[in-house]
Amino acid sequence: MNGLQNPAVLDAFAHDTRSDRLVLAMYESRPWLDDGAQLMQLQEKVNAYLSFILDGEMTDAFPQFAGKPVTIQLRSVHEPAEQSSDLIRRMREQLAFQDITLEVIQISAEEIPPADVEAAAGQGGGCGSGCGCH
Repeated sequence: MNGLQNPAVLDAFAHDTRSDRLVLAMYESRPWLDDGAQLMQLQEKVNAYLSFILDGEMTDAFPQFAGKPVTIQLRSVHEPAEQSSDLIRRMREQLAFQDITLEVIQISAEEIPPADVEAAAGQGGGCGSGCGCH
């Protein structure tokens, strides 16, 4: 299973050749209820992505991308609610210190990859439709 519910899975990883940035995407199909569980899942997923980036795992797995700027995308079917948006704003501020960008992109439910695609996504697959990553 991909998405915020599973912080151990890198939902999508791609090299956006237009901007020469690495894009690590995570997906959320549930409505944002501003409940503690969903916000904790968001924090855990972002922390897992940060560990992958900053602890050298990403460079070990993909040495050809060493030194490239990184964007983490939260691809959500629903617009984040107020408390979620506040947490995302604080995360953006903290990530900026690491030269990592955090973007929220609203997508349709059809753009969320099926669970059987997640293994390919972790091996340099795309972020889904609407993304210029290759």
